[in-house]
Amino acid sequence: MSKKSLKARENLMAKANEQLKFLSNGVFEDDLPTFKTKLSEENQFPLKPNKLEILQINLGYMCNQVCAHCHVDAGPDRKEIMTKSTMKSCLKVIQETEAHTLDLTGGAPEMNPHFRWFVEEASKAGIKDFIVRSNLTIIEANKRYKDLPDFFKKHKVHVVSSMPHWTEDKTDHQRGKGVFNKSIKALKKLNEVGYGMPNSSLKLDLVYNPSGAFLPTNQEVMQRDFKEKLIANFDIHFHQLFAITNLPISRFLDYLIASENYEDYMFSLVEAFNPAAVINVMCRNTLSVSWDGFLYDCDFNQMLEMKIDSKIQHINNYNETKIQDRAIKIHQHCYGCTAGAGSSCQGNIT
Repeated sequence: MSKKSLKARENLMAKANEQLKFLSNGVFEDDLPTFKTKLSEENQFPLKPNKLEILQINLGYMCNQVCAHCHVDAGPDRKEIMTKSTMKSCLKVIQETEAHTLDLTGGAPEMNPHFRWFVEEASKAGIKDFIVRSNLTIIEANKRYKDLPDFFKKHKVHVVSSMPHWTEDKTDHQRGKGVFNKSIKALKKLNEVGYGMPNSSLKLDLVYNPSGAFLPTNQEVMQRDFKEKLIANFDIHFHQLFAITNLPISRFLDYLIASENYEDYMFSLVEAFNPAAVINVMCRNTLSVSWDGFLYDCDFNQMLEMKIDSKIQHINNYNETKIQDRAIKIHQHCYGCTAGAGSSCQGNIT
């Protein structure tokens, strides 16, 4: 690891340790049960992984946006970027396992200089479901990204796009001035090549995150409202809406503390705990790979530097048998995935 990468890793660990310490104290010392206690009451501790189905790879924290809720603290100033060498290790794992879904995240994954090469090589490896999590505005960022809709179509990429709301003020409030109009333009371009259209095999799904310290409302109701408004106002089509709960980590945890909403939010998560959601939490069939190749049970644990509980902790040394024989690491932030209808990168889970 280079000195620059090592320094970036040290900075991440310092913030993660600070946030973990905060999550371990306060309301969980006296007033609320820990997530471990909740799982034990439901005879679900320790939480064990099922067969690996999804490999979620973070290509880097660089992004053209700075969003208030972002759980990876992404932005234009972030320099953490996955190397081609680490990508090759990921490709090897894809070829040697039965994982059927590749999920590329960021930051803006498209800003990684090897993004297109990786998509092309992974496509050759026969991935059945190829997800790219796009913030949409990257398509409008500059001429280098203008052809992304055609590139996605060529490789039959499943595009999952951030869309906080169908109105300009609410979207820009969460993601920055001008984001809404750029997102609308990007969605129109995706529709033009076939994405999101009725009966189209080119999947276009949208993601909603609450803009404040509250849980998302019913996903089906929200999807109906999004579809009606986007079609009526902009003639824009998409397939599904994923409503994702904001987890109390990274930039969103900073916001909760600064706005004095932390305790109320944690009480809300604990009160909404749904035992049925535990069965389908994404950490049971997903493995998360960080920009520098370390392995985590999910991308939320990645932000808290909670590497998997195994002697094998890096993609270069991947051993499926040893990695599957582990307990999933948990902490208080995990309440976010089991609140209400449950939450994962694919939306509700119950």
